[in-house]
Amino acid sequence: MDALKADMFIMSYGKYFESHHIVQIRERLLLMDDSKWVLIQSIPLKDPQTSLILSILFGMYGIDRFYIGDTGMGIGKLFTCGGFVIWYIIDCFNIESATRQKNFEKLQQFLY
Repeated sequence: MDALKADMFIMSYGKYFESHHIVQIRERLLLMDDSKWVLIQSIPLKDPQTSLILSILFGMYGIDRFYIGDTGMGIGKLFTCGGFVIWYIIDCFNIESATRQKNFEKLQQFLY
């Protein structure tokens, strides 16, 4: 893949990943062949800001975890009312990072 496509991907989707993952993603994109480009662009990435809003509004019910695809933790939060509120408070601070990590894991499936 050429550097222009990789840089455009990073510019468009950089907010969906942790900053320390960006260099690694760019290097893997440069090594990738063009046949995977359509697959890379079709990956459904979750917005960290949306997950934060969901966490603040509906985090007691685990909706934030269901949104990012973390079904097990979502069910746990649902049945314990946000982990007896403690889990809810922690997720209000950590859900954006968890969302970016899940997005990175999804992307890695196609890059390796």
